Amino acid sequence: MAGIAIVFPGQGAQYPGMGRSLYETSAAARRVLDRAEALRPGTLDQCFNGPAEALTRTVNTQPCMFAVELAAAAVLTEAGVSFDAAAGFSLGEIAALTFSKAVDFDDGFALVCRRGELMDAAAQQTDAAMAAVLKLDAQQVVQLCGDFPHIWPVNFNCPGQVTVSGLRDEMQQFLPAVKAAGGLGKLLKVSGGFHSPLMEEASQQFGTFLGQFALKAPSMPLYANCTGLPYGENAKQLLTRQICSPVLWQSTVEHMHETGIDTFVEAGPGSTLCGLIRRTLPQATALPVSDEETYKTALEALKAC
Repeated sequence: MAGIAIVFPGQGAQYPGMGRSLYETSAAARRVLDRAEALRPGTLDQCFNGPAEALTRTVNTQPCMFAVELAAAAVLTEAGVSFDAAAGFSLGEIAALTFSKAVDFDDGFALVCRRGELMDAAAQQTDAAMAAVLKLDAQQVVQLCGDFPHIWPVNFNCPGQVTVSGLRDEMQQFLPAVKAAGGLGKLLKVSGGFHSPLMEEASQQFGTFLGQFALKAPSMPLYANCTGLPYGENAKQLLTRQICSPVLWQSTVEHMHETGIDTFVEAGPGSTLCGLIRRTLPQATALPVSDEETYKTALEALKAC
């Protein structure tokens, strides 16, 4: 049987109504979401009803996404699906940390709430933006960023797609430069310049907060955004650095595949990671699980693996 990995998405995949279908149809998902609501009253209302503007704020996005991601994962484990590895994109790495039992749900939720608060506060200090750059290779994007002092390549997503962060006024100059080079730039629906030096203070403060928690060894190989490789003994350092460092997602997917993983299940809102995985590994199977319909489809596909 093929190796199966569970992966958790990051900011940008959120939408009003996320998690409702799982809540209404799965006892396992309901337990997860009810616990999130008990720890942070108002979480379910934000997930189910939005509005979209509120969900876009990092301080809300991160705990809401985390809760829905772990609810989707709970539905899968309730059905008897087991996984050989785990990874998460940006805030999804905290969900992966929790799913792999390195921390329990309550501690994972505390971490993601504090992470969201710190990154939101950092985002309020500068007028920054993020954009996806398409149709250029990674080296071209890196070279373009070198012409702008406050634009950085931050998410290496898949072949032909790199996300950049930077100051909004420079971004307005950067995007025409992307077009002139034959690429396409699209602004993202996030509230700050994440995974860049603009998040250095948030990173340091999160590291201090993280120091209060004991992390266990994960129950499966858990891949780090900073390296694209499984965690070693430096989990806290990697989680701290991740906030102001690039996400090496393409590298993560490629390294997982090298170990025999050829089926990826994306647990949480949307199917962004499935798209990135298919572009990186066209031969791989990538299955989203965000609601009852996609869960049933994924379960049938997994049975056939």
